[in-house]
Amino acid sequence: MSSSSIIQCKQITKSYGRLKILKGIDLDIANREIVSIVGKSGAGKSTLLHILGTLDKMDSGQLIIDQHPIERLSDNELADFRNRHIGFIFQFHYLLQEFSAIENVAIPGFIANKKTSVVEKRAKELLELLGLGDRLEHKPNELSGGEQQRVAVARALINQPKVIFADEPTGNLDSQNSEELYRLFFDLRDSFGHCFVIVTHNEHFASLSDRVLQMEDGKVLNKDE
Repeated sequence: MSSSSIIQCKQITKSYGRLKILKGIDLDIANREIVSIVGKSGAGKSTLLHILGTLDKMDSGQLIIDQHPIERLSDNELADFRNRHIGFIFQFHYLLQEFSAIENVAIPGFIANKKTSVVEKRAKELLELLGLGDRLEHKPNELSGGEQQRVAVARALINQPKVIFADEPTGNLDSQNSEELYRLFFDLRDSFGHCFVIVTHNEHFASLSDRVLQMEDGKVLNKDE
């Protein structure tokens, strides 16, 4: 594996019953790279993202993230690895409605058994960085869609992961908030060195990425670009 690679997968396959979703995916993603995966519905984009993010298991193949062979990890080891090394941003935010913004952001830090004072300080810093310093105690239903998505971004960053996976992150945002979110991804990469892997139907915003991967019928067509 190249020293500049953060993610490498070889011949990843996935089927549901007789339906083959991924048909031998080979992929290499570099440190600090922002990659968008595009393609029609049913092409396998979200399935690939969930496998790369260790939320789903492949049927066969090899996946290495930050020099860790994922298929060798037990379920408990995998859960711990995911919490400490990977961040997620989803279309629907998945914020807990009964908790404030700062509490939602802090949850992954508490799961990682970090000190409460350390986690809360980090959560506050992240929300302030993302322009939500005056929204710390607001519940999700008191925030706009763009603000909720920024809380979700802060939550993804709380444990300082090297890789952030985003599944249709602009799907519920208007064009202005969508553009601001993509700009934010680049700012975070430049400031903290994160790698972003983004599944999106929005080809305009995908084109802003360092690299666009086109998926069709369970295969990546242009992985060597």
